[in-house]
Amino acid sequence: MTAPAPTLAHAHASPVALSLRGITKRFPLVLANDDISLDVKWGSVHALCGENGAGKSTLMKIVYGAQPPTSGEIVVDGQPVSFASPADAIAQGIGMVFQHFQLVDTLTVTENVILGAEPTQGTSINYGAARARVAELIRQFNFDLNPDARVGDLPVGLQQKVEILKTLYRGARILILDEPTAVLTPSETDELFDFLKNQYAASGNAVIFISHKLHEVLHISDTISVIRDGKMIGSIPAAGATTETLAKMMVGRDVSLRVDKRPAQPGEVALDVQNVTVRGENGGHGGHAEAVRDVSFQVRAGEIVGIAGVEGNGQSELVEAITGLLPYQGRITYLGREARGVREVEASGLSHVPEDRNERGLVLEMSTAENFILGEQDRAPFAGPLGLLRLDVIEQNARELSEQYDVRPRSTSLPAGRYSGGNAQKIIVAREMRKGPKILVASQPTRGVDIGAIEFIHARIVEARDQGLAVLLISADLGEVMNLADRILVMFEGQIAGEVAASEATETGLGLLMTGSGARG
Repeated sequence: MTAPAPTLAHAHASPVALSLRGITKRFPLVLANDDISLDVKWGSVHALCGENGAGKSTLMKIVYGAQPPTSGEIVVDGQPVSFASPADAIAQGIGMVFQHFQLVDTLTVTENVILGAEPTQGTSINYGAARARVAELIRQFNFDLNPDARVGDLPVGLQQKVEILKTLYRGARILILDEPTAVLTPSETDELFDFLKNQYAASGNAVIFISHKLHEVLHISDTISVIRDGKMIGSIPAAGATTETLAKMMVGRDVSLRVDKRPAQPGEVALDVQNVTVRGENGGHGGHAEAVRDVSFQVRAGEIVGIAGVEGNGQSELVEAITGLLPYQGRITYLGREARGVREVEASGLSHVPEDRNERGLVLEMSTAENFILGEQDRAPFAGPLGLLRLDVIEQNARELSEQYDVRPRSTSLPAGRYSGGNAQKIIVAREMRKGPKILVASQPTRGVDIGAIEFIHARIVEARDQGLAVLLISADLGEVMNLADRILVMFEGQIAGEVAASEATETGLGLLMTGSGARG
């Protein structure tokens, strides 16, 4: 196979790059897309917004050939097309970069880029020609990449560029990006935006940008389309739009995107982490065997301490050490006492909202009522003296928490795996807060969560702080950390790279610390 020549500019037969006409997609019991029509123009960045389950991903899978529509028509550059697979979409110049990269860590940049589209010479792969073409793409697009570098050794920002190179190598004229900034630093996000808007789109190509970060949507896009409950609500110019306007279109009501909180009133030290080191399961950072190295900090009652950083810099291992899931060296005290292991740590007054709700937060096959009592199912008030479950108490608890935390649908018997991301997260937050903790560790509390649920969960975290809880917030979303935290710690390569008061924090300053470029605190 010979890849298309590396170039940005293309001749177009129509001013519209992609036209969707009456796209409908039905699954058993679910109408995912309901008569959606959409036009994406050449030379533009077109953002697609909507809550979880709104139908964005299904629509883009149809455009990329991964799902057939039930009905409707796709038109590329004025010509009706039909896709039986992603290969058909790629042949029509459509490329997609998924949120979770599809790279082989052990292969080089060149090998990843050409995988599945290797140029041949006779019966052999012409690797020299492939490498030369990839090097030319890297030079042309000014990507800071070595074509011979092993992908597993690259930071996430450069890995994303490898994913983009894969699509450009195949001649993509329409580029779809799904939550592309989820794991990027501010400087990496700026570099991505510069490429998408000032190079790729400016050369006459088209970008479809899917994101829940509304300030980024407004910054990069020319046009914004909003989907709600499978229907197209409307498309508006980015110029003049506001985050409030978009949020209302997405949710169907006014949504407060600003965290309303008064200044913290810190009390006694509740969580004290001193000289903690955690070995890395697959090696640590920067040539060290430890995932966390000699980390010390305190969280006081009545304050929120945020930990920011690019994912993979030790945050997950630090949380698992604090919550009793991983062994560590050093000393951690909870309300002045040491504890080891999940049971002891929980008994010391700590509740944990885990970063992966499906793996660690819920049992997906169990009912709402059962998930609401996980960790407490063997004790009062949910179990009697002989360990027998008190089903009436469990049922009542589920009804009350579902109402208090606005879990929808209001079912006590629905399996947890049937809820949307936002409602599943509300179940976890409700359960952990019901325990009456003194310390709350919230890790990625709004990842993959609807904008309405984000508003709700943020309010509960601030409410917990104001009730005197010590809150440790770990989030890859820099905006979330800056909005919620009273103090911000930044982790880089397993260490604390610095500490900043939230009132003095800037995205640029935190971004420098996140890449190891700022002064360590």
